[in-house]
Amino acid sequence: MGSDLSNGNVLECSDIRKTFGDFVAVDGVGFHIGAGETYGLLGPNGAGKTTTISIIAGLLERDGGTVLIAGEAMDPEATAAKRHVGLVPQDLAIYPDLDARENLRFFGRLYGLRGSELDHRVDEVLDIIELRDRANDRSDEYSGGMKRRLNIGIGLLHHPTLLILDEPTVGVDPQSRNAILESVERLGEEGMAVLYTTHYMEEAERLCDRIGIIDHGTIKAEGTQRDLVQLVGQRDRVRLVATGNLAAGSAALGELPGIDDAAVTAQGIDLIVENAHDELPEILSVASRTGVSVGGVDVDTANLEAVFLHLTGRALRE
Repeated sequence: MGSDLSNGNVLECSDIRKTFGDFVAVDGVGFHIGAGETYGLLGPNGAGKTTTISIIAGLLERDGGTVLIAGEAMDPEATAAKRHVGLVPQDLAIYPDLDARENLRFFGRLYGLRGSELDHRVDEVLDIIELRDRANDRSDEYSGGMKRRLNIGIGLLHHPTLLILDEPTVGVDPQSRNAILESVERLGEEGMAVLYTTHYMEEAERLCDRIGIIDHGTIKAEGTQRDLVQLVGQRDRVRLVATGNLAAGSAALGELPGIDDAAVTAQGIDLIVENAHDELPEILSVASRTGVSVGGVDVDTANLEAVFLHLTGRALRE
């Protein structure tokens, strides 16, 4: 099968199943990732994330289901499909006694890069991971964040169509974490499909266009953050710090289609809103027309962590 992306999907997997003896690790998992899309696969420890990733990357034989990457069928012997994948494992896969440039050149040759093409790509990747100024220092002298960035650079060398990042910010300082997240954001903007796992909910909220929540080997829910929040009935809370005719304002706001509840408080008016971002202009307009003077607005967006707890009964880091 050729590299057909006519449907826009870089990765398509359906009904993936894997057992280890009597233990069912993955039970019917399926999702897709489009070009330029970052997909977050979230789940507590033991949920089936690592097994799923290993199957998608062609490292582990599945018991059933299908995996297509850029139209190529993936399995442990599928060389053509594997050329489309850049895998960045959670455990560092770098040689500590080599510097960044030597590490990149070594892995570049494994990818089949040679000569000026290899030299040019190594320089490009060093710029992407912001290690050009430390390119000739041994990697065992690097900070944890620098090692993580080098790990990502190795996965980028061969221009993968799908980049798999398995908890790429574990154990790094906040500055390095932000640099890594910025790099991932740029890759998505440049059209790369990214499969991202993390134990940090704020990373998923920042990076991921869509999220799949996996537990006990199955996808419990999938969609944008807003989709997931609405799925379990979560709503945004808007607090208007206000004076004036609060009773009239509260009554009028409560009639708006996107508002589930409006109540007068000691500070102003509290609202339960389906989508605060969309409704806020109308909220302020109605408040003004009904004699309410708004001095401040506080918005609590519905929380993805609450959705995760609802679906799995566990925190993400458990």
